[in-house]
Amino acid sequence: MRRLLACLLLLLPALAPAEEMRLPPETMRLQAMSARFAPFEVRVDLSALPESERRALASLVKAARLTDALYMRQLWAGNGALLLKLQGDATPLGRARLDYYLVNRGPWSRLDDNAPFVPGVPPKPEAANFYPVGATKAEVESWLAGLDEKARAEATGFFTTIRRGTDGGFVAVPYSLEYQGELAEMARHLRDAAAATAEPSLKTFLESRAEAFATNDYYASDVAWMKLDSAIEPTIGPYEVYEDGWFNYKAAFESFIAVRDAEETAKLDRFGSELQWLEDRLPVDPSFRRKKLGGLAPLRVVNVVFSAGDGNHDVQTAAFNLPNDERIVAEMGSKRILLKNYQQAKFEKTLLPISKVALAAADQAYVDFDAFFTHILMHEVMHGLGPTNTGPDGSGGGVRAAIKELYSTVEEAKADITGLWALQKLMDKGVIDPAGERRMYTTYLASAFRTLRFGMDDSHARGMALQVNWLLDAGAYRVNPDGTFSVDMRRVKKAVEGLSRELLTIEAKGDYEGGKRLLERLVVLRPEVQAVLGRLGDVAVDIRPRFVTAEALEAEFP
Repeated sequence: MRRLLACLLLLLPALAPAEEMRLPPETMRLQAMSARFAPFEVRVDLSALPESERRALASLVKAARLTDALYMRQLWAGNGALLLKLQGDATPLGRARLDYYLVNRGPWSRLDDNAPFVPGVPPKPEAANFYPVGATKAEVESWLAGLDEKARAEATGFFTTIRRGTDGGFVAVPYSLEYQGELAEMARHLRDAAAATAEPSLKTFLESRAEAFATNDYYASDVAWMKLDSAIEPTIGPYEVYEDGWFNYKAAFESFIAVRDAEETAKLDRFGSELQWLEDRLPVDPSFRRKKLGGLAPLRVVNVVFSAGDGNHDVQTAAFNLPNDERIVAEMGSKRILLKNYQQAKFEKTLLPISKVALAAADQAYVDFDAFFTHILMHEVMHGLGPTNTGPDGSGGGVRAAIKELYSTVEEAKADITGLWALQKLMDKGVIDPAGERRMYTTYLASAFRTLRFGMDDSHARGMALQVNWLLDAGAYRVNPDGTFSVDMRRVKKAVEGLSRELLTIEAKGDYEGGKRLLERLVVLRPEVQAVLGRLGDVAVDIRPRFVTAEALEAEFP
């Protein structure tokens, strides 16, 4: 599988116009599906970096490329064989399948509820490739329930797969063993980068992360990542749990290799000092608020040079909030990374065109990049606020374990809606200019339609459907006679606070049944919403990066 990485990043040649006229319908359909992702050349100015740091950056790109192979293996056991087969089909239809396969990193169209687009493939496995083929969720749950506390913690941890042992029973296998070959090669590139860099905190992180790949203990390297103070900002390893559709336990490999935007990062310092103030005022019973947040909570604005694995398929990440280890979140907070060049591309190529269709004409002028950028920041901030454990004063177990498969949807909706709540609070306090209030709510409404287009299998889209329907029911969003949407500024603040309270309480209480009822009621696309989505056919859904600067780096330092 590792040897297939070069294939993943091939730029397939465009078909000539005469050839396009002869294409069969299925080929044209697949090309249209791929065209929903607007090409975006990722160019980053590295002129300020000395040679040592550019050399380190090149080694990091080499390591990051390997996460594609790891991620695809985690996604589905059949991915490697299918990729070889698609690569060998030189027909226009074969090329179209391969191209769209590379968009999705698999044979299922994520924007279309994971519908398969390659003949003969099974439905997308809900358990991905983290659990034994043929096992049922109930069997795994029963096995987990019978384990002692230490064994259960290992089996439900982020960094193990579940496999069948020689006796036919289940056994937890550490990632360091399951993915030993790929991780050893990635560690070699990380050590090369550590040897090249002159920045001490970067060297410490890279060496500790290389060691974690062998030991399966990521704690020390996550701490080093939190303390990273470097012009280069790498994120590489197993992080997000969205692909584990059974339990949201297992972390998928991803990479973001980026450089810090020092000027934009400095502008965000004003938010860092407000986090405890916001936590102390969350719209939830005071007993569920955290008396003291972790201390660091760094905020970084970066420009991506290269991304891979779970960090590069179909809809691109605009920001993230890591690590997910509750121990580190409790002790140190979490780091928020905003991908500015990706956000700018998304705003220009998707959000502005969407606003021309979805919003009333009088509201379109209020759609604003700064409002878009700032809410994404606050979304990531709010992932780090609110309950991480259930019960008063966090006396119960983890929220993720309590609400199981609901967690990703509930947490994404909570971060979104409490992000609006928090920005309003900071406007009321004077930290943010309150003159931007209408721009904030209007831009967020336009962005709702952008997120809903990601497909209802996506946790962010499901969380957005929940929010849109709550706000419609509260009269905070209204549908105009021409089918466009507007914000009712008289009602939106109260509605935002009400939904914030609902979601925070579900998490704080670990209320699985209450969360399930809420999602069953509100995670739907209503006709008036579907009508707007249906009018967006010619608007790109998201961006498709081509890493021009990364390619130049690898040529400079082969």
